[in-house]
Amino acid sequence: MGAIALIRHGQASFGAADYDKLSPTGEQQALVLGRALRPRLRGVDRVQTGGMRRHKQTAAGVLEGLALDRPCEENLGWNEYDHEEVIHRYNPAYKSRTRMMADMARHKNPRRAFQEMFAQAIERWMDGAHDADYAESWPVFRQRCLQALHDLRESLGRGETALVFTSGGPITAIIQELMGIPAANIFRINWTLANCGITKVIYSERGLFLSSINEHAAFEGEYQSLITYR
Repeated sequence: MGAIALIRHGQASFGAADYDKLSPTGEQQALVLGRALRPRLRGVDRVQTGGMRRHKQTAAGVLEGLALDRPCEENLGWNEYDHEEVIHRYNPAYKSRTRMMADMARHKNPRRAFQEMFAQAIERWMDGAHDADYAESWPVFRQRCLQALHDLRESLGRGETALVFTSGGPITAIIQELMGIPAANIFRINWTLANCGITKVIYSERGLFLSSINEHAAFEGEYQSLITYR
């Protein structure tokens, strides 16, 4: 069987003006993961990334850790959903990032307050009642991610291995499809996806199958401090 490893990007710069870049922790996660994968991978036939900077930076770090010089193909199908639009549609006042951060700062735990608000915004995006409000509704986003997966699968030969550097949203959409999880429940998995965690899809002439979800043993033990989720 062949394998497609869906690797969530390293920790991005939460709270910074530019979220779409790895934090110093994210850079270290990518390098540690690459080193951990070196004895586990017999070879890498393809590498794909989404178009986001955090995807490409993660790929660069992992490949450095693997000591592997391999070109990366960009496929925008692996891009994350627009989290800013999801928030703005839920609360138009939060088009002002200053207003949003000020509201969160009023809470004892601003990060938890943001997470609770964001979960409600995601629920609105996915509930099907407001699809027309979004430039990319949940069904459209989901189909885009599945198309990226199937396009990659069709381009791979028998028994090949591909690494894909993407985000939690596309990984979640693929898990939902391959496991048949109701959309209302799928983001319970999304919230637990670790940075630089690996979700493995195996393939054969019989189809695509989910082999593992969110494997992040590279960060246990000595590297426990590198386990992050945002």
